[in-house]
Amino acid sequence: MTSADPAMSADTGDPDDVTFRTRKWVRPEDLNPNGTLFGGSLLRWIDEEAAIYAILQLGNDRVVTKYMSEINFVSSARQGDMIEMGLRATAFGRTSLTMRARVRNMITHRNILTIDKLVFVNVGDDGRPAPHGYTEITYRRDRVPPGRGDVAQPAGRP
Repeated sequence: MTSADPAMSADTGDPDDVTFRTRKWVRPEDLNPNGTLFGGSLLRWIDEEAAIYAILQLGNDRVVTKYMSEINFVSSARQGDMIEMGLRATAFGRTSLTMRARVRNMITHRNILTIDKLVFVNVGDDGRPAPHGYTEITYRRDRVPPGRGDVAQPAGRP
């Protein structure tokens, strides 16, 4: 389940304020030998959701992860817990999108981890960084890429 909530669009300056949320249910295959959520599973989920968010923001299904800052694990989750991952775009570069992430346990209400900076790069057909033309977060679905190779254009562009 994924959602973008326009009511949360105002940047309050709160680093926990997010605009794109996804929820996951922790299942047996997601656990480490300690019986808690395996960090690698969580990072895979975050990377996938951040890529989807970047695709929706940049209007191109060709985006790549360039950078993740320090990952701060502060608690965990157990089998059966539900977690919520939140993302927020913080900056648009010429070819990139920077965002932050927060994950919390919906059962215990405790933060699980934070990532202050994730950078995704928009790439062209040749696999090289390509300008995307966007400068602001969208809450509409007008940037969903229509098909492989077709790129949504910023308003006023051919």
